[in-house]
Amino acid sequence: MRVVYGVNPVRELLRGGGQGPAELWLAEGGTRAASFAELERMAREQGARVRAAPRPRLDRLAGTDHHQGVVAVVADYRYAELADILEQARGSGRPALVLVLDGVEDPQNLGAIVRSALALGAHGVVIPRDRAVGVTPAAAKASAGAVERCPVARVVNVAKTIEALKAAGVWSVALAQDAKRPLRGLDLAGPTALVLGSEGEGLRPLVRRSCDLEARIPMGGDLESLSVAAAAAVGLYEVARQRGVGEEGR
Repeated sequence: MRVVYGVNPVRELLRGGGQGPAELWLAEGGTRAASFAELERMAREQGARVRAAPRPRLDRLAGTDHHQGVVAVVADYRYAELADILEQARGSGRPALVLVLDGVEDPQNLGAIVRSALALGAHGVVIPRDRAVGVTPAAAKASAGAVERCPVARVVNVAKTIEALKAAGVWSVALAQDAKRPLRGLDLAGPTALVLGSEGEGLRPLVRRSCDLEARIPMGGDLESLSVAAAAAVGLYEVARQRGVGEEGR
């Protein structure tokens, strides 16, 4: 079992349509916010047991005091397969957009990346099984619940996964600040995988060589690079811009 905490992550969990929580814990005392009442109603409709407890009990359950008075106990996170992500892309009617992370270790970064992926139209995120953070409660909180709606696949070998994407017609683009071409100079309208490295070391050489193309994010000022979460968001936005995502309602 795992815990999901925070108002938005728990709301997205309950909206996700998958396996709901076994228990929902709400902080007792004070005035219940309308969001608490909504979460309690949704949880009861899904057959979850709803409990009230003092905040220190929720602190121990969540492993942190940053839970906003809401903690859900749910089955272990179900990782997707790469095939699931590709199938979702085919069913969407849009060219595939996949984010491949080569060794991101900070759960806050992973959560922020998954949130950006969901917001900007990616069909899924791929992470390595070893030497990288998984979908932890902290990552789920940082994603504001996006991990419950954006598929995350865990793979044994990132380089081989890139080869599998290539076989499926998805071109991979390594984001690296020493690349010669700017990202906006590439045609990203077709099936694309953006590949980003870890916070400290960046992309491993084998993974970088496995990619079809390399690109950098042009930067001004004195900074040499962006955080991996910021770089992912910029890269995803450039793909969305080229594809006209979100333009329909204007």
